Amino acid sequence: MVYLILGNKGSGKTKKLIDLVNAAVEKSSGNVVCVEKERLLTYDINYRARLVETDQYGVSGYDAFYGFLCGIIAGDHDITDVLVDATLKIGGKDFEALAEFLKKVARLSTDANQDITFTISADESELPVSIFEYCSKI
Repeated sequence: MVYLILGNKGSGKTKKLIDLVNAAVEKSSGNVVCVEKERLLTYDINYRARLVETDQYGVSGYDAFYGFLCGIIAGDHDITDVLVDATLKIGGKDFEALAEFLKKVARLSTDANQDITFTISADESELPVSIFEYCSKI
């Protein structure tokens, strides 16, 4: 399932994501991955979660981002949760491209049987309605 944490800058999305990462580590029988744009969460998340920064691998744009997520999931079949911070900073602010990206990620999530959570710095009203056909808001 794909989950979204929505809200404008300063609304507590990253704090909520940190809490979700740490809770997932405690309940997961597999591996938890936290993806961020740049290394900021090192001291906030449990050391048992794998922290990956997209800037280190030159990921930008939704096509590259999708391939990056596929590579992470393909590389470790024990992953149970993937949590992503700063989605718009990684992929871009084009909401139609975001909707197409999330649609592909929803299929990936179903096929891999993994939960994937994204923080998105926008109000629900700014996003295309189609996103909520395959994503749930937290």
